[in-house]
Amino acid sequence: MTFTRRDFIKHAGMAALPLVAGTTFAQSAEFNMKFGSNLPATHPLNIHAYKMASKIKLETKGRVDIQVFPYNQLGNDTDMLSQLRSGALDFMTLSPLILGSLVPQAQINGVGFAFKDYKQVWAAMDGELGAYVRRQIANTGTIFAFDKIWDNGYREVTNSVRPIYKPDDLKGIKLRTPPGPMWVSLFKALGAAPTPLNFAEVYSALQSKVVDGQENPLAIIYTAKLYEVQKYCSMTNHMWDGYWFMGNKKLFEQLPPDLQAIVTRNVAESAILQRADVRKMNDGLQADLKAKGMAVNDTNPDPFREKLRQAGFYSDWKAKFGDEAWSLLEKYTGKLA
Repeated sequence: MTFTRRDFIKHAGMAALPLVAGTTFAQSAEFNMKFGSNLPATHPLNIHAYKMASKIKLETKGRVDIQVFPYNQLGNDTDMLSQLRSGALDFMTLSPLILGSLVPQAQINGVGFAFKDYKQVWAAMDGELGAYVRRQIANTGTIFAFDKIWDNGYREVTNSVRPIYKPDDLKGIKLRTPPGPMWVSLFKALGAAPTPLNFAEVYSALQSKVVDGQENPLAIIYTAKLYEVQKYCSMTNHMWDGYWFMGNKKLFEQLPPDLQAIVTRNVAESAILQRADVRKMNDGLQADLKAKGMAVNDTNPDPFREKLRQAGFYSDWKAKFGDEAWSLLEKYTGKLA
């Protein structure tokens, strides 16, 4: 089944209606909370965030009202993380690799070409590896992550210069990456010229040729209309990425236990539904991107893994993460270094 942008606009609009149309509950909630993300309103993450907020408001009988702010309305990822830590924001979703600037161990899911398929991903992230990362996030003392990580998908490379079939094709490509050390390390090892930028700047940077390309899952490439400013899409699947749904610890603990339980359960249930939609959307979007004029090509991961081994990428990150974290990763992926 192919999910079109029109489908997602329709569903996003429907999901938002309960929040703007009002309910039979009192106008002023007991707990007014804010959730922010960097993704368009039409992305499955925000579609399910809207639905989740509506369910929470209904199940708490209007006591908890979570307002959803998509597409950097509250600032870029760095801004929102600062707001979350200070208590100016209640909830946000953030890639573990960007969170790595605060919690270095959070980046471990982004080790290049580590997870071969979703079976390995969910076994690890819903299992011991995910639990390990959540403990590291909680150790910050100010923020925490809910149990179920939301999906972003496998990341692909797009650019306006040439298709990427092998590592040498990346040589000299000025590639926008998110501001996380894992991305910079990965693409330097593969021969590209990584250029960290927040997502809010990506479209304009591609349009003005400040950078040649970028890398993201297909759902983001499509909903952010990057096909308008990119020619080639190479299915590199170079890393799996997700979104930790995080909260401010102090603000969340101000909710009575029964309301905490309702929020926690709905975040987990929404994560499972969002995962299914992201996978379906990513699986069906190659044809839609081709129809928009993009040239889409497959790649073989083996030469890329070998290039990373030769460059010392895996051994370097094993040393940075430490034996405990690395052994948990390889429990699910098999030996990498």
